[in-house]
Amino acid sequence: MKANPLFVCFYALACAPVFAQGPAGYRIPYGEPYSIIVAPDARSAGLGDAGVALSPDANATFWNPSKLAMADQDFGVSASYTPWLRNLVDGMWLGYATAYKKLGPKQAIGASVKYYDTESFYATGNSDNAYDLAFSGVYSRQLGQNFSMGLTLKYITSKIGTGIVNGAPLKTGYTAAADISAFYRKQIKSDRAGEDFNWSLGAILSNLGGKIDYGSGGEYFLPTALKIGGGVSYTATGKHRLNVVADLSKLAVPTPNNIQNPNSQPYFKGVWASFSDAPGGFKEEVQEIALSMGAEYWYKNKVALRGGYYGENNNKGARKFFTAGAGVKLLNKYTADISYLIPVNSDNPISKTFRVSVGAYFGGKKG
Repeated sequence: MKANPLFVCFYALACAPVFAQGPAGYRIPYGEPYSIIVAPDARSAGLGDAGVALSPDANATFWNPSKLAMADQDFGVSASYTPWLRNLVDGMWLGYATAYKKLGPKQAIGASVKYYDTESFYATGNSDNAYDLAFSGVYSRQLGQNFSMGLTLKYITSKIGTGIVNGAPLKTGYTAAADISAFYRKQIKSDRAGEDFNWSLGAILSNLGGKIDYGSGGEYFLPTALKIGGGVSYTATGKHRLNVVADLSKLAVPTPNNIQNPNSQPYFKGVWASFSDAPGGFKEEVQEIALSMGAEYWYKNKVALRGGYYGENNNKGARKFFTAGAGVKLLNKYTADISYLIPVNSDNPISKTFRVSVGAYFGGKKG
């Protein structure tokens, strides 16, 4: 298979900071390690990578931790696995494990770990257990009947192997970061039994923190990102439920201008300026916004079918794909989900990507 050069260049940027120079003619914002913003779970992956305003589950620790204060169950845990970029190289995979616990009716805590095995990707000659690893701790609190906020603190380490580049050794990068999130949900009940309507809004500014330094591999902005989402949910006669969600996302990192190294700017100055620094002006800034959207149908809260779409401008990465997924809930406690990615272009290196997730939930609302 002959891969589209833009796709290959983009994923070289996303996965190999030693070689990140950017494809000629394109100005693609990027941060390292990129894996910390890759969708980890099968449910949201089946919805076109949308999840900021989706109903709460254990994977809210990634998408929008503020939702956990409004979770129906008192305790939840989930684990996910994704073989990654198999069209480019064998052996890469992404794993995510997460759990939360409610502390009374209005607050919750959570934790997660995300691991990205990249040893088989790097061609540094002495690749030695290359990986990205992020540990996160979460606190979420309901501040009103319909509104909650969340704070995440995380520790990130990234190793791209061993070797000498430009006469100096590579080193493992370490840094810390924080996420700030918010969630609003309004429920409109009907007099008809089993029928209700909800709408929700969510936002998260993720990976605010220091740059990560790979030694001779360079110093890079984290993939700081702003995501804003909305959703509606309708339940009819207690048997049929339809959830529709959509997210808009933008990397809050400097846009390469083909003149200077975008990572040379001070961190917070670069993040703030990222909303107005594109050489092409407002039109190019809008091109840096990606759209995620999807729909989820549940029957008797037991079986789910999902579909979605993710779209990115041709000049800003060109990722465009449809997604499909399914899920089951057993004994009102245990969940299993799977998703599959269907690219618009056959030469997309993330084609054939699938994710699997399992979870368990206890306490609180039944069903």
